[in-house]
Amino acid sequence: MKIAIYCRVSTDEQTTLNQEIRLVEYAKRMNWEYEVFNEVESSRKTRPIKAKVLDLLRKKEFNGVLVYKMDRWGRSLSELILELTELNNKGIAFISYSENLDFGSPAGRLMINLLASFAEFERDLIRQRTMEGLNRAKKEGKKLGRPSKSDLKLRMEKSYPVNLLKNEIA
Repeated sequence: MKIAIYCRVSTDEQTTLNQEIRLVEYAKRMNWEYEVFNEVESSRKTRPIKAKVLDLLRKKEFNGVLVYKMDRWGRSLSELILELTELNNKGIAFISYSENLDFGSPAGRLMINLLASFAEFERDLIRQRTMEGLNRAKKEGKKLGRPSKSDLKLRMEKSYPVNLLKNEIA
């Protein structure tokens, strides 16, 4: 089996070395071929190394991915569930070392389904709270939705004298 080992830390001041040591030892014990991918990223939005690993997994260049902990792979439950489901559907193993979970096994697939159920439940609760808040705001007479261009113009004129908006000196 050929495995992508993915290690991630959140800031430049941290190192992936502790994760890498344990994961390489584990891969060797399992007699897996492996390649290590380290992501040292402080950005909250981009993870180019993870995107590369996902691309390689989708191209079937690896049979699975090994991570130190599930939170090293996904930053949110919904992200994690979507990607685990995709990998599982393509027959790609996802193994979390610390949690001792192999999502390629029957028990692991059960865990994916449980996690997906919790993620769906969480989304439903968020939607319900959002709708309740919108209904309350509507009853209080608040205008919902994006402001129109004329409303924005009025707000700007109230905040700044018209002559300043036209780049004129007051």
